[in-house]
Amino acid sequence: MLEAAAEADLIVTVTGSTGVVRSEHFRVLKDGCLLANSGHFDVEVSRKDLESIAVSHRTARPNVEEYRFADGRRAYLLGEGRLINLAAGQGHPVEIMDLSFALQALSAEHLAKYGRTMAPKVHAVPAALDRSVAEAALGPMGVRIDQPTREQQDYANEWEGGTS
Repeated sequence: MLEAAAEADLIVTVTGSTGVVRSEHFRVLKDGCLLANSGHFDVEVSRKDLESIAVSHRTARPNVEEYRFADGRRAYLLGEGRLINLAAGQGHPVEIMDLSFALQALSAEHLAKYGRTMAPKVHAVPAALDRSVAEAALGPMGVRIDQPTREQQDYANEWEGGTS
């Protein structure tokens, strides 16, 4: 993420985690970079960090907030950092549905194979299945997946974050 922040014209988070774009990324962010989230609530792009680093903030146009840094660089947060396809768009794009359905199919296969040995309760999708879908989609594009921080791992393992 640190490498991408310095070069990207557009960053779209889709991880379902928290703090994906945070202070260390804002400090090197390319001038004029657009920031959008299509992953989970409004926690992927840290508005708290963005607001603490920015020296000014204004609404540039509907659904576009401009944050200016002390050195003159600007960042544009789309849809208040909320799910951009819902906050300022028309729903989920086909690529997201494709990944969702792939994960559902693999989960159904997992349940068919191992369901008889599983306790009757709600089970999380095995991380290996989730990662295999991500790697199958991103690998051919040459995209590498960062390892989650401890805070991101903790967030993924609890149910309350982003719901209050």
